[in-house]
Amino acid sequence: MDPVDATPPRDSVGLAADAHSVAPLLNCLLREVAEPVGPGTSGVHRLRASGRLLRVRGTRRPTDPEVRTAGTWHPLTHTELVKLAAEELRAFTGLSNSELPAEMLDSREAVAAFLAARADAPVPRDPYRRSEQSLITGHPHHPAPKARGGGPAAGWLPYAPEAYARFPLALLGVREDTVVEEGDTTALDTLAAAPPGYRLLPAHPWQLDLLGGELSAAFADGRLLRLGRTAGEAWPTAAIRTVHVPEVLSGSALARDLFLKFSLDVRITNDVRRLWRHDLLGLRRTDRAVTEAFAGLPGAWLSDRGYRTADFAFEELAVVVRDGLGGHLAPGTTPLLSAALTEDTAAFPDNPLARTTDPEAWWEGYLRAVVPPALGAFHDHGVVLEAHLQNTLIACDASGLPVQAVYRDAEGVKLLPDVSREAGWERLVYCLLVNNLLEIAAAVAEHHPGVDLWAAVRRELARHDDVPEAAALLGSLTLPGKTNLLLRWTGADGADARYLPLPNPLTAG
Repeated sequence: MDPVDATPPRDSVGLAADAHSVAPLLNCLLREVAEPVGPGTSGVHRLRASGRLLRVRGTRRPTDPEVRTAGTWHPLTHTELVKLAAEELRAFTGLSNSELPAEMLDSREAVAAFLAARADAPVPRDPYRRSEQSLITGHPHHPAPKARGGGPAAGWLPYAPEAYARFPLALLGVREDTVVEEGDTTALDTLAAAPPGYRLLPAHPWQLDLLGGELSAAFADGRLLRLGRTAGEAWPTAAIRTVHVPEVLSGSALARDLFLKFSLDVRITNDVRRLWRHDLLGLRRTDRAVTEAFAGLPGAWLSDRGYRTADFAFEELAVVVRDGLGGHLAPGTTPLLSAALTEDTAAFPDNPLARTTDPEAWWEGYLRAVVPPALGAFHDHGVVLEAHLQNTLIACDASGLPVQAVYRDAEGVKLLPDVSREAGWERLVYCLLVNNLLEIAAAVAEHHPGVDLWAAVRRELARHDDVPEAAALLGSLTLPGKTNLLLRWTGADGADARYLPLPNPLTAG
């Protein structure tokens, strides 16, 4: 059972925040630095460095952690679990880290703030928006999935998707001789009018707050103007720094159903979410490759069609223009964020996975939607999609059956031969199999026990017998599991993925 089954009353927000925050941290500890004790000791794990025993309940979202001390099991709060994790990681790695424990605690405080805010916020009518704004637990294998940089909640809560936020965008005028842009950015010019000699540049208000006085010289000498705010409101997707701009805000067909991605100088999960110069300079090449690949593939791709910024604040003020959903969805379908399908039913009661009366058909539909475009892009076009849960939208028909995958985010895409085929395949297997299918499969099993999930995956992979790696995957004993806890503890770059072998459920049965 998930840690929270209903929106908690206000006096139990702290307990609910603990439960939501304990689950992903436990998943990290059990995957990366522990091992099951053995038969007859269900839920008991030995921490490898210290030898201490840790007991939990549940599997997909483990709860109620207890540590064995002096022959007795002692329950752990989230704060106590953070302390235990830090002690174990120091022993395991020989390294100290004061930053990550603070992030873990910040993540828990953020969850408490979300839960309190949601209790008073109107629930959005649009099921797609509800799916994007439902991720209260978030990444199931990250020690601090909801950390917001350690600042006070008053600074970031107005922009938090988990709090059903919506807000106007800040509008800046950038002097024309300082503008840098590539690709198609014409949609930005429909948001408002810029004065003569200036170009319009929308900005995320939280990012402007974070920049503080860094732009004061540009405002003082006229390179930058404040033009107010948009008349209507945008709303943040699960990615936080990417917002949806509805047609009513733009007032123009050019900007209908538009997504805008901003820099955000805050560490969220493994990375500071700035639009880095090297990624922006490679954006058009990457996006063209993916767009060309999807011209002959099932599913759809939301193109990152261009970016605009200022040369004196290239990364800080950059904005990426992304296709909206209009024109990409199969007729009569409703898009949902795949990650929402793994959240508890209180956070996302619209979940068609939970409501389906034919879970086998639902699961087969999901596989048919998400697997072929990801494998086809890799094998036929050398494109490695970052096909994890937060970059996958699943379009469902009126009965809730998945019929189409929509992928997004060129920044996370890798191209062959920029990376080797072997490295590209490992990344695809982690994103598609481990981060996506394993998590969705676990949710299916939780809602509908007894479904033979992995036989269907084997059948789907067997259909792609032209992809040699897919055939090899059917016989591999392990899958690559990303070590987010160790990666953050050792201070590795967020893009420097490190994997450990996980049992491959495809070889069972």
